[in-house]
Amino acid sequence: MGFEPQISSELAGQVARLGLVPEASATVALRRVTELATHTVHGCAGATAVRWSAGNITEPLDQAGTHPDLAYLSEIQCARRAGPIFDVARTESPVFCADTLAETRWPDYTPLALQRGVRCFADTVYRTGPIIVTLTMYGVVPEALDRRELSLGALLAAQGGAAVSNTRMYEGAHRTATQLRQAVEARSIVDQAKGVLMHAMGCDADTAFQELKRISQTRHVKLTAIAQRIVSGHRMEAPPHR
Repeated sequence: MGFEPQISSELAGQVARLGLVPEASATVALRRVTELATHTVHGCAGATAVRWSAGNITEPLDQAGTHPDLAYLSEIQCARRAGPIFDVARTESPVFCADTLAETRWPDYTPLALQRGVRCFADTVYRTGPIIVTLTMYGVVPEALDRRELSLGALLAAQGGAAVSNTRMYEGAHRTATQLRQAVEARSIVDQAKGVLMHAMGCDADTAFQELKRISQTRHVKLTAIAQRIVSGHRMEAPPHR
């Protein structure tokens, strides 16, 4: 009978909450993934996570790590465009190293990992649409990471990818809503300024708007800024209500 890692109800709840919107940022979502991996995967002493664009993996979009030394290992691989993390992102296939001291696939990387106490590691990857999330789990003794429990890491990488995608969708919707609100507010202040000029100049709306444009172009000031000044000045000159 094969070994199946147990997922507690508490862990299930934490994993589910990863995908909720809004997250503070993609980096926060990735950091939560690394923390969960460290707390739940047997033998995992620390973890890093990287978000990539599937169409361009030459530069990571976001990174997070549980420890500065591990974050450095992630960053140096991304900077050199070489190492297990980079290979996993490029091929979208996981890798496993039972003993860093005996590892020969990445001769430039393994000495750096050994210097920082890494004796084994596992990289898993998950793709959500155009987004790739790689999760690296590190052990401090050889074979500390149990291959049979790495499915938990794959689950966390998958949910982390969903969380990051939700974050970006929320940020995009929020940005659009903000832009629409600003556009409505700008239109309102311009209409008020046109009303002030129509009253002062005895002209129609089109003429008042052309005058606003003329002042804006002559003074090299945005139209909405000119409109705000006209409306504010009019309010200051208006007699108080009795």
